[in-house]
Amino acid sequence: MPEITRVLNSPSDSGTSAEAEVLDVVYRELHRLASSYMRREYRRDHTLQPTALVNEAYLHLIGDHMNWDNRAHFYSAAARTMRRILINHARSHRAASDRAAWRGLN
Repeated sequence: MPEITRVLNSPSDSGTSAEAEVLDVVYRELHRLASSYMRREYRRDHTLQPTALVNEAYLHLIGDHMNWDNRAHFYSAAARTMRRILINHARSHRAASDRAAWRGLN
């Protein structure tokens, strides 16, 4: 099993330098992906930052307790999770704006 997939499927507390390097590579790739998604966002006053998006996606991914077939499977799931987070964030922002507008009319 490639090193990245092994570390993603069974993170240990040993903290070896190889595992730290692998997780650093994974984090950089996820951050690059998050930055790309954030550049495409319509709103320029977005309150989410790429780092927060990566952290939120990571929490979702580890909470799902999945075993990854390979790193492409992991990155695909991470990308889907980030898009879902951005959609939910946009819906919440829109709902808050609608509530504020509704209060202004009444």
